[in-house]
Amino acid sequence: MNLGTMKRMLGFNTTTVSASKGDIWLLGARYRVAQEEYDEDPLDPMHSEGFAAFVEDFSSRILFTYRKGFAPIGCTKYNSDVHWGCMLRSSQMLVAQAFLVHKLGRSWRKSPEKPLDKSYKEILSLFGDAGDSPCSIHNLLQAGNAHGLAPGSWVGPYAMCRTWENLVRNKRMEINSKIFPPMMSVYVVSGDEDGERGGAPILCIEDIFRHFSELSGGQFDWVPTVLLVPLVLGLEKVNTRYLPLLSATFKFPQSLGILGGKPGASTYIVGIQDEKAFYLDPHEVQQVVHIESESLNVDTSSYHCNIVRHIAVDSIDPSLAIGFYCRDKSDFDDFCLRTSDLVDQSNGAPLFTITASRSSPKPGNSVAEAGEFDPVSELYTDESENSAQEDGWQLL
Repeated sequence: MNLGTMKRMLGFNTTTVSASKGDIWLLGARYRVAQEEYDEDPLDPMHSEGFAAFVEDFSSRILFTYRKGFAPIGCTKYNSDVHWGCMLRSSQMLVAQAFLVHKLGRSWRKSPEKPLDKSYKEILSLFGDAGDSPCSIHNLLQAGNAHGLAPGSWVGPYAMCRTWENLVRNKRMEINSKIFPPMMSVYVVSGDEDGERGGAPILCIEDIFRHFSELSGGQFDWVPTVLLVPLVLGLEKVNTRYLPLLSATFKFPQSLGILGGKPGASTYIVGIQDEKAFYLDPHEVQQVVHIESESLNVDTSSYHCNIVRHIAVDSIDPSLAIGFYCRDKSDFDDFCLRTSDLVDQSNGAPLFTITASRSSPKPGNSVAEAGEFDPVSELYTDESENSAQEDGWQLL
């Protein structure tokens, strides 16, 4: 499908995208836009098959924006999140992407010519703007109360990550229902003393497996997991040493993108091309929509974006959070190997590191030496027979 066909089908607007010839990486998927032959203009990569495929992928990601007209939040009079809910909406997009990957696969695309998948509608219903939708803004605010979340107030990436960890833990029985049985664990990667000492966050393998065991009552030693890594990579701007590392995370097959943007204006960053970061913008105000999974005729157009927007990578706010989704042990294995390679490329300043246990050697700034850790040989000495499978996993 070329770009002309895509524009006719989706009404796509690409006026904000420059004609760069660099490869595009979108949440682990690679799109080559520089080719020898083009359908229309040989000088314009935007007319390539690769760019058309990127457009289709980008427009299939779920968009959550400001909404108005929903039931008041708690005991307040807030029936809209306009001007203050952008971080909550950005985080909803990231978690919804994990649901899409688990239920429908990374290759899923929303087709304007086919009926909507039931699982897709179930995912949207989880994020409805009402108290009975488990992942609603109402429930996020309640779960994040201990981290300073309140209607009308802006929140940072770290508090948002901890809020999702609390929400999934507290709502596991409610979400793990007939409406949407498969759910995931959310695990926040932080540094020593929860990051109070600074330095790169450390993913301790011993801790994460203990986490699974405790939450499942020893029933499972692995469940599909969203890893959230909150970071502060500078003062007013991201330190330039981190920019190549941030870009590289979009090449991970497990990539869920980045919660970030400009100061006070959170977005969901989903892709990279050269010095540009592509993002979904939650700052459009839309009327509330009620999605039921059993509805046959439902308009979901407000949950997708037909405009490609980008910002310069070096303009991203240094306070951000990176997300990854690991479906199973082999996926996590691959993630560990890629992370170790990324640490090796960091010249002593990694985004985050991996260690087998808290007793592993930590030279320098309380950072684990990734080269001393082989996730394949050390983590999985045998294959457990009681691992959670796709259709049998529980919310932890």
